[in-house]
Amino acid sequence: MKTFIQLFFCIGLSTLGYCTVSDDKSTSGKQPTADADNGGITLPQGFGAVTVTEESGKARHIVVNSNGDIFIKLSALKDGKGILLLRDKNNDGKVDETQAFGDYIGTGIAISNGYLYASSNQDVYRYKLVNGIPDETSKQTIVKGLPDKGQHESKSIALDDKGNLYVTVGAPSNVCQEKDRQKGSPGMDPCPLLEQHGGVWQFKADKLNQTQADGTRYATGIRNIVGLDWNKQTGELYAMQHGRDMFAAYFPELYPLPNGDNLPSEEFLLVKKGSDFGWPYCYYDHLQAKKLMNPEYGGDAKTIGRCEGKDLPLMGFPGHWAPNGLLIYNGNQFPERYKNGAFIAFHGSWNRGAKNQAGYLVAFVPLGKDGKPSGNYEIFANGFAGTDTPSPGGAKSRPMGLAQGPDGSLYITDSQKGKVWRVMYKK
Repeated sequence: MKTFIQLFFCIGLSTLGYCTVSDDKSTSGKQPTADADNGGITLPQGFGAVTVTEESGKARHIVVNSNGDIFIKLSALKDGKGILLLRDKNNDGKVDETQAFGDYIGTGIAISNGYLYASSNQDVYRYKLVNGIPDETSKQTIVKGLPDKGQHESKSIALDDKGNLYVTVGAPSNVCQEKDRQKGSPGMDPCPLLEQHGGVWQFKADKLNQTQADGTRYATGIRNIVGLDWNKQTGELYAMQHGRDMFAAYFPELYPLPNGDNLPSEEFLLVKKGSDFGWPYCYYDHLQAKKLMNPEYGGDAKTIGRCEGKDLPLMGFPGHWAPNGLLIYNGNQFPERYKNGAFIAFHGSWNRGAKNQAGYLVAFVPLGKDGKPSGNYEIFANGFAGTDTPSPGGAKSRPMGLAQGPDGSLYITDSQKGKVWRVMYKK
């Protein structure tokens, strides 16, 4: 219970979006009891999970406020709304109250300086948080009119500590062919899509009505990023790139199965200003630890050629796992080895052999003080799909978004029905 003086000052500050008035107990330090089956997923020894909600809708990214309130962006409107606010009032880990707002779908969601930021597939908005709740009358358009061609259209967002907003603009193409996804169609050279797509753009986080032309092209040569996060320890941007499709189908002589299903790599990127990761001309092969030329541009599965000097990923993962969530963990609840490491939510594959689908998991990559991997990736959470060889439609759950709670818990969303897990370390 807040004292009268605390409440008086908080009410005054809340009008500026800097204070939350709430009796929510989620920051009290008391953990809820994990589900007996951890919500149907497997976790490392010492961890447990509680099912926050069984169904929230077509969930995309997630963010948790300092008072424990959960915000989820949806890819399909639910009762006409595209953003959910979930509140656990009695600290049992499960949702007691749901509010909804925003009449648009999308992916990105973040909280910074008393504002909730949310993206559609063309725009980025923000709302002032008053008593922890977005004031819809305060809605401001920060970025407008970003390209949306219906393929790789989601606009993920991240904010740094210098007042900048980063927005991904995926390429509406597999590999910039003259005829997209048609066997034998050559790649366009130069690729005209790179003028407005295939990279990360930087904007001012508090400037209204910016267009793509007002932003800075921060990085290029990136086919599609959905997982994006700012590393507070190193002060740098990290991302997960979706690798291209159709190797085994179009070029079986170069990429025979089973390795044809594991290439090209999904790439864990350290994104710096001016980075060029080489798409569509290049791809990364984690089996050879090389960036190689795509066959549509003359590649033969072994030639580096024009890819010499292109930025390399920090790490490559098996192909088609579909990395859709990224979180640099800076909490104190988990054991020290997880501190400042990267959690990655893999949505699961579709472009593999019928009996060789894979992904549908959350991985962890330990990072050193320099922000570089200090060891190989490991599977942190698994069992989402419910079967060994799922099809995307047949998977019970597909990991999508990641967020860190104020107590250091890890939240995971599912895009199938919108199930949400809260993962805790059992002390």
